[in-house]
Amino acid sequence: MPTPSFPANLADSFEKIPVRIEDNAQLGSKWVARQIAQLILSKQKKKQKVVLGLATGSTPKSLYAELVRLHKEEGLSFKNVITFNLDEYYPIEKEALQSYYRFMQRHLFDHIDINPRNIYIPSGEIEKDKIKDHCTAYEKKIEECGGIDLQILGIGNNGHIGFNEPGSAIHSRTRLITLDNSTRLANSYEFANIAEVPRLALTMGISTILKSKKIVLMAWGSGKAPVIKQAVEDEMSETVPASLLQQHEDVQFVIDQDAASELTRFKSPWLTGECEWTPKLIKKAVVNMALKLKKPVLSLTNSDYNEYGLGDLLVEKGDAYEINLQVYYMLRDTLTGWPAGKPNAHIPAHPERSLPWPKRIIIFSPHPDDDIISMGGTFQRLHDQGNDVHVAYQTSGNIAVTDEFVSRYLDFAIGFESVIGSPSKKATEFVKEARKFLSRKKS
Repeated sequence: MPTPSFPANLADSFEKIPVRIEDNAQLGSKWVARQIAQLILSKQKKKQKVVLGLATGSTPKSLYAELVRLHKEEGLSFKNVITFNLDEYYPIEKEALQSYYRFMQRHLFDHIDINPRNIYIPSGEIEKDKIKDHCTAYEKKIEECGGIDLQILGIGNNGHIGFNEPGSAIHSRTRLITLDNSTRLANSYEFANIAEVPRLALTMGISTILKSKKIVLMAWGSGKAPVIKQAVEDEMSETVPASLLQQHEDVQFVIDQDAASELTRFKSPWLTGECEWTPKLIKKAVVNMALKLKKPVLSLTNSDYNEYGLGDLLVEKGDAYEINLQVYYMLRDTLTGWPAGKPNAHIPAHPERSLPWPKRIIIFSPHPDDDIISMGGTFQRLHDQGNDVHVAYQTSGNIAVTDEFVSRYLDFAIGFESVIGSPSKKATEFVKEARKFLSRKKS
């Protein structure tokens, strides 16, 4: 494939794929939706069909919401659109709540005027001995429709695109694949627990995706930042399937500020070209260097600065000793025994303002006791310093231990008593009652 061309503003970056960065997922989704709309309209003028490759999961939900809005409020028609979905769990019933068939109906197809005959999604109901033929037919249908004009992708934390897990070959085609445990864990929110997440899935292959005329990959949130950096800055590798998109001639990543946070041009801009050395950037650069070298800030040397790529900072600001002191004082001034701000004190470097005081504070705790375990001392100090402190427990904690674990520990308890002696009558009765309760609960 031809070598991708890059916009001029990426000349000083380490990125091998063009990256568009929006403030948030909503703005990013609107931009992608507008690209899709323009493609649909241009094809309509020529009385041609447009073939879209679609993704599922949390990432494209805001995109589909915007496409629905464009249809309902601006009259965008999807009558000339053919869609092919990337993947589907296997086995799974078509109407199952977690199926990607249901996902697409719920988030897009039920709300637009697309012809149902133009919708193609891998079947999670196909008999296993017919899967190979099903996958071959799926590939053939894409070719018969003229190929995919625009493929929408998300990206997994392990770099998967579609369900092409790390290790997927660049020449892979639509097939049945075993899901990585990290993928099943990430998707377990859709199911009662991870045990119910299918272990297999049908997915377009890397080769299938790369045949698309244009590819747009979307990613939102800081959780995707590390893998975005790997995909666009590191060398291509089948261990990070998304990095294989580097060889496509028309691919673009659309991400938000948080997902861009690990890119070198943001995390270490001094490595990509000239930069303005503000106090904030100096602090960031020196602290990052100290962490990487595992040295105290005050122990950093001129050689450390030069080897870490901060030679320009030395030229502009002087000796390492003076810069180290400047950063040390900035760090020192952020330390405070008043986590909610000290009343009647004006200390600009402190992380929290002094007024208003006292403050009304809410602590969000995922489970009961997380607030005490994670920040008990701060909690106490906030209260002792006269603030109005509240805790919002985000879960009751009543399902933190599954029935399966309860049964397992009951077996362990009885087994342990058997080792040291016969189980007591009291213990046996307790286990009996517990099992009876769990049995009724499940029914």
